[in-house]
Amino acid sequence: MNILLTSAGRRTYLVDYFKEALKMAGQGGLVHAANSQESPAFFNADRQVVTPLIYDQGYIPFLLDYCRKWHIDLLIPLFDIDLPVLSASREAFARQGTMVVTAEPAAIEICNDKWKTFRALKARGILTPKSWLSAEDAVRAAEEGEVSYPLILKPRWGMGSLSVYQADNKEEAEVLERKIRKEIRESYMKYEAAKDWEACVILQEKISGRELGVDVVNDLKGNFRTAAAKVKSNMRAGETDGAMTVSEPRLTELGMALSGLLRHKGNLDVDVLESGGEYYVLEMNARFGGGYPFSHAAGLNLPYALVMWASGREPEEKFLQARTGVRGQKDIRILVY
Repeated sequence: MNILLTSAGRRTYLVDYFKEALKMAGQGGLVHAANSQESPAFFNADRQVVTPLIYDQGYIPFLLDYCRKWHIDLLIPLFDIDLPVLSASREAFARQGTMVVTAEPAAIEICNDKWKTFRALKARGILTPKSWLSAEDAVRAAEEGEVSYPLILKPRWGMGSLSVYQADNKEEAEVLERKIRKEIRESYMKYEAAKDWEACVILQEKISGRELGVDVVNDLKGNFRTAAAKVKSNMRAGETDGAMTVSEPRLTELGMALSGLLRHKGNLDVDVLESGGEYYVLEMNARFGGGYPFSHAAGLNLPYALVMWASGREPEEKFLQARTGVRGQKDIRILVY
């Protein structure tokens, strides 16, 4: 079995996890890493390839040819802007024997578009911060007592902590909206934002509380299998740098609800805030997130499960469970090659 991780970047640990998974499952095969430029993950992988940029017209034909040449069984995208492009082409990959491990295009859109995230969660009765698509509407809501300052402003199609700001009053909200719009036009976020330039910034109520992450695991048929929750202790550039696994049954129930909403394959990375005894979903990413290694360290082994499911077998139940109370921290290492 051969596996390709696209937009591999610095996810060297995922390369190692999938290499180990192939051995554990008794599968031959190689782990490939793809990126638009050389990256740390390249030098852990068995094979490396530099691809065209994601929005280049040659990106999908290039990957189709690569997957055909190297007999890739599982293609696993690791970057938000990669997800909709690959999901839209999943049938072309499937015709040549490659499964794209993510969600359907409509579900990807719910995850990547924060306004659609808000509307989909609200429709399902799942708590999420109140949101608006213009400073004018958010300011009006504040004046009418629907929300209180501060407000959080961010790109509607953003990721990580890029262009995320706090507005403490009307004037700041209006200025920051213009600032974010300018920053979007000057970054790769402009490709997604081109869908609706007039509403490419989202404003949300600020909710303070305990920060958690949940890995919601579905099998390759989109069926819920497990959820692993963590309390975050450290963040860096929007990514979890430290966390401890916890057991909170209500988060498992939340995971089941999100699984049913999206029917994704593999992992759904969910950011949650606990405030006043209630859980608020902030964002969802239909991919391995930066918090997954903490679930893995606690015993959940999704790479192994994916390999087993792809080969028509069931993973042992112990690999679909994360022990609680396991605390971890990421560190910085130098790869020499």
